[in-house]
Amino acid sequence: MAARGEARERRGRYAPSPTGLIHVGNARTALVAWLSVRRRGGTFVWRLEDLDPPRVVPGTAEAAQEDLAWLGLEWDEGPGQGGPFAPYVQSARTAHYEAALQTLADAGRIFPCRRSRKDLMELASAPHGGGGLPPYPASLRPRRLEAGWYARHLAAARPDAALRFQVHDGLVRFEDRVQGTVEERVSETVGDFVLKRRDGLYAYQLAVVVDDLLMEIDEVVRGADLLASTARQIQLIEALGGPVPAYAHVPLVLNAEGEKLSKRDDGLTLRALRADGIQPEQLTGYLAYTLGLCARPEPCRPEDLLAAFSWDALSPDDWRLPDDATAVLSQV
Repeated sequence: MAARGEARERRGRYAPSPTGLIHVGNARTALVAWLSVRRRGGTFVWRLEDLDPPRVVPGTAEAAQEDLAWLGLEWDEGPGQGGPFAPYVQSARTAHYEAALQTLADAGRIFPCRRSRKDLMELASAPHGGGGLPPYPASLRPRRLEAGWYARHLAAARPDAALRFQVHDGLVRFEDRVQGTVEERVSETVGDFVLKRRDGLYAYQLAVVVDDLLMEIDEVVRGADLLASTARQIQLIEALGGPVPAYAHVPLVLNAEGEKLSKRDDGLTLRALRADGIQPEQLTGYLAYTLGLCARPEPCRPEDLLAAFSWDALSPDDWRLPDDATAVLSQV
């Protein structure tokens, strides 16, 4: 990892999960990430986030690379291509996550948690609880941990506890390149959060932080639906002694009903649009228009947008697609 204050190479990334086909919302965020790092003359990294095996859909990882390559978004490092920080597939990076957990254990920042979701739901319905699942309170932390607890946890054939990160009570404040000033007190909104589940699966919060640090990512561009994770990740980055990257959370693309795009919107995947005869220049031009990078939708390639790209130009609002989105795209 680069030390605090040390100059770093300009490095951005796109990190899809192979749980479905790439839709226009995913492509829009990928376009912004690519434009930002290319405008800075930096390196674009592709990382596959496949840590939740039950949700992985076979073939979608390869399809995602094909679809974004069709759009003209090339990358410099990634699965099948390699690079100085390989592997670029999270399921092959578990040793790095274990090393980070050991660092946190040595610093006294993680503890075992045997409470179930049901336990926490019952806490929420207690006389002074909030509605829904409450923040994990400091009062549930172990009063003391026996020496060697983590070594025994690792040695167990079947660990009986999840591992939670002990958050601090301070205010986390950061400047998002799209959303502006963001402040959050994680102890009040989330509380101590899980880094490794009882079933052995690593949490998104841990994996993404460790990978961004080790891959020396200095700018994280992703959808606005992940903004709520950022304050937690900043606390974790600081606990691991790494530099905090710049953040930019791109507004979402909504379907005609005003809902975030999902697998139900299969007609709005890049694969479906390609099958309907939409050309990559048409889609790029339309996405640039929705972002506020051009006054009207006109066919273009990603590299045509580099000169005009700036964070100040981006619209902060979500974009709602029309009912006939494919027809609209065909007219670009």
